[in-house]
Amino acid sequence: MPDVGNQPAALTTFVGRRGNLAEARRRLGTTRLLTLTGPGGVGKTRLALEVAAVSATEFADGVCLVDLAPVRDPSLVANAMATALGVPDLGIGPVIDQLAAFLTHRAPLIVLDNCEHLVDACAELAHALLSVSPGLRVLATSRRALGICGEHIVAVPPLASDDAVELLRDRTAAVRPEFRVTDANRAQVLRLCEELDGLPLAIELAASRLRTLTVDEVVDRLEDRFGLLASGCRVARPRQRTLRGLIDWSHELCTPAERLLWNRLSVFAGDFGLDAAESVCAGDGIGQDDILHLLDQLVVQSILLPTERDGRPRYRLLETIRQYGRERLAESGEEQRIQRRHRDFYLAFAERMADGWYGPGQRESLTRLRAEHANLHAVLERGGDPQATLALAAALRFHWCEGGFLGEGRHRLDRALAAAHEPTPTRARALWVAAWVATLQRDHAAAHLRLDEAAELGERLEDPVACAHVQSLRGTLALFSGRLEEAVSLLEAAMASHLRTGEEAGAVHALIQMATAQSHLGDPRTTETCRQALALAEACDERLLRAHAQWTLGYDAWRRGDLKGAGRMIRAALENEQGFNDYIRVALMLEQLAWVTSACGSHEEAARLLGAARALWRDLDTSVSAFGPHMAAQYTRCEEDVVRALGPAAYETALAEGGRHHGPDEAIAYALRTEPEPPATPCAPSPLTPREGEVAALVAEGLSNQQIASALCRSPRTVERHVENVLAKMSFSCRAQIASWWTANQALTA
Repeated sequence: MPDVGNQPAALTTFVGRRGNLAEARRRLGTTRLLTLTGPGGVGKTRLALEVAAVSATEFADGVCLVDLAPVRDPSLVANAMATALGVPDLGIGPVIDQLAAFLTHRAPLIVLDNCEHLVDACAELAHALLSVSPGLRVLATSRRALGICGEHIVAVPPLASDDAVELLRDRTAAVRPEFRVTDANRAQVLRLCEELDGLPLAIELAASRLRTLTVDEVVDRLEDRFGLLASGCRVARPRQRTLRGLIDWSHELCTPAERLLWNRLSVFAGDFGLDAAESVCAGDGIGQDDILHLLDQLVVQSILLPTERDGRPRYRLLETIRQYGRERLAESGEEQRIQRRHRDFYLAFAERMADGWYGPGQRESLTRLRAEHANLHAVLERGGDPQATLALAAALRFHWCEGGFLGEGRHRLDRALAAAHEPTPTRARALWVAAWVATLQRDHAAAHLRLDEAAELGERLEDPVACAHVQSLRGTLALFSGRLEEAVSLLEAAMASHLRTGEEAGAVHALIQMATAQSHLGDPRTTETCRQALALAEACDERLLRAHAQWTLGYDAWRRGDLKGAGRMIRAALENEQGFNDYIRVALMLEQLAWVTSACGSHEEAARLLGAARALWRDLDTSVSAFGPHMAAQYTRCEEDVVRALGPAAYETALAEGGRHHGPDEAIAYALRTEPEPPATPCAPSPLTPREGEVAALVAEGLSNQQIASALCRSPRTVERHVENVLAKMSFSCRAQIASWWTANQALTA
């Protein structure tokens, strides 16, 4: 079973708290919800991460960190957890239901960090998931308890004197290697730690100052600072005064440029990269070339924490430090200007990702979009300029549709469209993007409404790109609704429109959908349409459209009875799907590969593939039947063939074995490990009548019953009876098996 974990690697040593660590681990072994409580800066998060790290091997599905500091809307707590776990938000039902389906058969430890501003939402989510997932454990950090039944609480105290001294020594040695705690300075070190109330965050900030000051100098300056604080704020709790005073002092000791950067960095939600900091924070007192040096200085002073995401260096502010910087930014009068620059950077970033989508870097683009999700969310939530917000929601179309955020994408697009009514090209684009999202959610009525407005607006604005996308999506909706002839007509027109506007990727997508409709119609042009789409996709080194084209070619080959070609194409499609975490496409491909494998006679392997697909459907809380009656019928036929060949007990065993492989990538790796060959057919007298033989030959050529009836001058009902006789005599369950048998038999008798 895979590790769902995303726990960041610790960049500093864990100092002290051995008793607290042992107690938390012991309590975690006897309860399913453990909450670490305490004031800001006391070290709740650091203790929780250490508990998780040393306990990771005890959880079959690893550890997952859900950082709630950037989340402001209680309704998005479940979304934050889904993102951390890698659960796609399909937006078809409540996200909490998808999480429940995903976790029911898993046993991870989930760390819910920074719950205090979302206590009710966290309590509701934890209660719901713990109720349905017996193996789940939740470790929460919060300034107050969640308050639900079964919760155990560990109050995290300030550091004991010896631990506080050791933390100060360790962190000071990192910036001043020669620093030692000696008999000569021990009393003052103890005094300093006591002045700081044993708060780890305060001690780390003070340690950064020991790079240039002596212990005595730091103690003297802090005593002056805390004396002023005490006279000005008699109602605050002592530890709150201590931390606030130290952060004030740290801010004052920064250079003007460092203070300015600290304030401006507070606009970021979660972590951020150097390019974002340079674009958003440079200017008016900070040169762009100075940003990297200033970031390094803030890291040295423990204001800023270096981190890493997917191999890229990034930075983040602790929430307490960020909130302080945000107050200072508001006081400075430049908050709105920095927010606009933050918005402009992420709008340009999203448009760059969309414009460069069709090419070899798709997986990397999705990774970058996911890394910036918190900042993108913050910009969309903040609003301000309705047209800019609408442009961003539309530019994030591949993040919504390919990255697994359909539900949030639908919500963001609907809100942005409702706020920006002007008839602009941006609105036209957002309308067809919203229709695409609704189509993927199988909400065809909403998709048609959006497309109707997009068509009218596109024509009024003379926007050929928008009109081409409207045609293409209308063709897709016709295909999904079973109106196949209409789909072919619309998609053929859309392909031509996309080519006229220079959008080859749009043309490839239309071609693939058209080939799918042609295949269901038994159109002999299907193979050529697929190959044309595949050639265009390969020309721009595009992976996802290439995978879709290969998948469609596989279906066409299976329909024609070319089982070897079908298996080869579906496997190639699965290889291209690796790394995209697309549950639905991979599950559908596995289903189709199981049909081919069963037709090849490898029934046990087919059962394993059905099991791998079933595990993905279970994680999504849906099934293959949601994708049309033809899919459900073929699944039933395949399952009946396999059960008949193996027997119910052996079928269930093989199904369970395949079901042990969770997540799209693991399922793909499992499916690609073997490649069954079509069975050799012995040369034997045909049990078919001459007329049935004629019908079988035409089935092998890919003709539909209607086309066979025309070729033989017979009624479609007569041809249907002949096909049924062939299936019964040969113990076949589908036309693909007739075609495979006929082709092999002809080769052996040639």
